[in-house]
This record gives sequence, C-alpha cells and structure tokens, in this order.
Amino acid sequence: MVEVVNRATLYVVATPIGNLGDITLRALEVLKSADVIAAEDTRVTMRLLERHGIAGRLLAVHEHNERRASERVTALLAEGKTVALVSDAGTPAIADPGAQLVGAVRQAGYPVVPIPGPNSAAAVLSASGFEASRFLFCGFLPSRASERRRVLAELADQTALLVFYEAPHRVADCVVDLCTALGGARRMVIGRELTKIHETLHHCRLDEAAAWLQADDNHRRGEFVLVVEGADAASAPEAVDVEAVLKILLDELPLKQAVALGVRLTGGNRNALYKLALELKGGV
Repeated sequence: MVEVVNRATLYVVATPIGNLGDITLRALEVLKSADVIAAEDTRVTMRLLERHGIAGRLLAVHEHNERRASERVTALLAEGKTVALVSDAGTPAIADPGAQLVGAVRQAGYPVVPIPGPNSAAAVLSASGFEASRFLFCGFLPSRASERRRVLAELADQTALLVFYEAPHRVADCVVDLCTALGGARRMVIGRELTKIHETLHHCRLDEAAAWLQADDNHRRGEFVLVVEGADAASAPEAVDVEAVLKILLDELPLKQAVALGVRLTGGNRNALYKLALELKGGV
C-alpha cells in the first residue's frame, strides 16, 4: 500500500539504529515523497537515502541550529511543503534533536505525524528478560560526576526499570556511580552496537558491570543502552504524609523553623511546604 503523504505536514520518521535494513516501508514512502528532509547530520542521512535510491532535499537540524531551523521548517509548511524529520539513528526527539522543532510546528498549527520504527531503548527492553510493563526512560545522565550522582540519588527509590543512554567515553564512570547509588545487587543489561555486527546484550549485577567493561576495550565501544532493575517495592519507603508532619512541627515550633525542619524530614519543596504551613496556620 502506497503511503498518502499530506501537504503542509511534518512527518517524524524513525530510521535504523545500525542495520540499514531496519526501516519500514512506510518510512521509505514518506522519505521519497517529502519535499524536504530535515536531518540531524545530512551526511549520515545521505547514506541511508543512497542505499534506498532516494534523492531528497536535505536541511540540517541539529542541537546548535534547531531554533533557526524550526523557523525555516515552519516557513516551508506555510508554503504547503511536506517535511520529514529524521535523526542520525532511531526515533527523532527522544534524547536527540527534534523536540523543539516539533513544538514550534505544533504551535504554528500544522499537523505532526509520527512514522514509528527503530528505538534503541525499546530494542534492549524487548530482549532484556525483565518485566517491562513499567519503566522510566532517563536518557543521558549529566556529564559532570557530582550532578550525575545527585540525579541517581533521586532515582534510587524508583521501583520501575531504569533506562539510560550513555556515551562510550563515560560508560565506565557511569556504571560505577550506578552501583554506588543504587546498590550492587540489582541486575542490569548493557546493550551496545545494537543491530550491528558486534551487537552485545550483557546481563550482570551492577557490582559486576565495571569489571566487565574493563575486561576488554571492545566492551567500551559503541553507543550504550543501560537497563537497571528498579528498587524492590517491598523495601521502598512509604510515602510521607507531609501535612501531618507539618501540623506536628507547627504545634511546637515557629512557622519558619517548622518549614525548615519539614523540608529536611520529608524532602519536600521549601516553597510548597511554606505555602501549606501558612494555610495550616490560617494565613494568606
């Protein structure tokens, strides 16, 4: 069935994450029919187009020019053109450029149509053997160690599977911080070089991951997807009744002191607790 491509429409097209054969027939039809293909790296996209005999007009849309490119794409849509958005690999706008462009197009009132296909996180989850009915996609962790550890500390009590992307030059440090923050007993899957010749899906405990990465230089090559078990629901802390805690503190302490201690005890937002404390005290 030939895809009917609408005019003045942005198509968000998933492309292969490695093996160039992993592209849908629908995606090929859209790429053939689009007036313009907005690509993260035009050189990478050109190789895909040449593989399938597609001569497309390319427009670069990457993290450094996305705002300007969004204006250009919106102008093209105003002319009645059809635009296909692709990233270097996988589904655009998921830990990749594109979200800002899609938002601008929607705000301008033009339709956005997803053309689903490859996604590295979904690929690893499907082959992980973990129960994946609930997972939290975390994307790339911060590159700075202190910020990365802070984010991981906030995720430590999550009971859903945790899914991360990581670059080869940071993956060794990342798994060390994962082990420290989440505990070494959790199981994980390290996915690398997905759909390529050296594809690897390695299952291990968190406290075994660093040694596996160091055992062979090849283990640290390629882009990574890390899937980590969530916290044991039985051992996860119960939700804190913030209002009850504040009431007790307000009975014994001045408002500002009660709020300050409430933040420390509950981990809640200071402004939110202050507003609640005023309400409990009958303030404005």
